[in-house]
Amino acid sequence: MDEIQQLSREEVAQRLEDAKIELHNLRFQLATHQLDNQVKIRLARRDVARLMTVLHEFEIGIRKEPEKAGK
Repeated sequence: MDEIQQLSREEVAQRLEDAKIELHNLRFQLATHQLDNQVKIRLARRDVARLMTVLHEFEIGIRKEPEKAGK
């Protein structure tokens, strides 16, 4: 979560898309009985939820863009 807090809105949105794709792939593997560890689905769902929460915080103004180290 500390890593997510230091990301910009665009970076969070990109990670969210990547996490959704990963969750889709895990669900497909589960359906085809190729998934070895089903806990991965739960972890992927939590990652998606965390990222969606951070994006929502940006939208409603709770979270501000992190300042860059050089400014």
